[in-house]
Amino acid sequence: MVFKRLLGSLGVGGPSVDTVLKAGAVRPGETLRGQVNLQGGNADVNVEHITLELVARVEAEHDGGEHEGYVAFDRFIVGGGFRLGEGQQHSEPFAITLPWETPITELYGQGLGIILGVRTELAVSGAKDKGDLDPLTVAPLPVQEAILEAFGQLGFGFKSADLELGRVGGTGQQFPFYQEIELTPSPEYAHAVNEIEVTFLAHRDEMEVILEADKRGGFFASGHDAVTRFTVPYDGSLHQDWNSIVDGWVRQMVEHRSSCGHGDAYGHGDDSHGHGLHHHGHDGHGHGGHHRSGPGMGTVVAAGAAGLAVGVVGGMVAAEVVDEVGDFFEGDDEEEEG
Repeated sequence: MVFKRLLGSLGVGGPSVDTVLKAGAVRPGETLRGQVNLQGGNADVNVEHITLELVARVEAEHDGGEHEGYVAFDRFIVGGGFRLGEGQQHSEPFAITLPWETPITELYGQGLGIILGVRTELAVSGAKDKGDLDPLTVAPLPVQEAILEAFGQLGFGFKSADLELGRVGGTGQQFPFYQEIELTPSPEYAHAVNEIEVTFLAHRDEMEVILEADKRGGFFASGHDAVTRFTVPYDGSLHQDWNSIVDGWVRQMVEHRSSCGHGDAYGHGDDSHGHGLHHHGHDGHGHGGHHRSGPGMGTVVAAGAAGLAVGVVGGMVAAEVVDEVGDFFEGDDEEEEG
């Protein structure tokens, strides 16, 4: 989708901007390419800078309920310092690297309901204006894809995904928000947990995987959340038996072993659980004490029948479809600024 917009704050007859992203999804840590096309207005202007801002639609919880708004998570100056003549056309190609922690918006081509965008800011002759958002599609890293597929093969179902404002305690999180991918339990664990939330915090050489289980309460005990964290090095990760590893993670969390928090290598050298996967866990009440919430921002994703994981072989089964991505990107600027 391409947006072309007259820069209103620059006055009638000012320049217009058209940012075009290279087609297709990009992964965290990879290069996003495209170009910013400018069309001069009815007078010469000095273009001071062209800035691209990466933004995400994020949920924030407060006493009055929930609020959704855009949060910027990176900025790149891709051009500037030239004069744009009356009616002149100018194209500025760019290549920017996505942060490793960038949330994923799709799995095997199926959207997760996560809304990311690239906003173009043009500073001209002392005035600034931000153009409309261009949707940004981010595919998972291979290890993220492998872990989610393992959940699907083990019988877990995709429920929803969203972005939450806040921090995951005890991690190397850099962004002011984090992504939660909510899964319904497999039949094997349905008696123990209501749902499991998966959060990926990717870094250059390794990734933190945070699992949060909403446990079911018994006759003499109320339900509570159990949170556990694992560190996964990228080196050799694709050769792991992820079905066994993920099943071990969930089993450990359900059986309360995650409360130790000793940080030993998970599996204690057992190859079936993967060398180098470090575990750090505890029982608690969510990521950094945030309140739990249901699906937001139209995050329920369509999936095929016959055990397809959001359209693939993983076995995840989604509920009904709610697709609001287009509505957000076609909204007015006042809402986006909020």
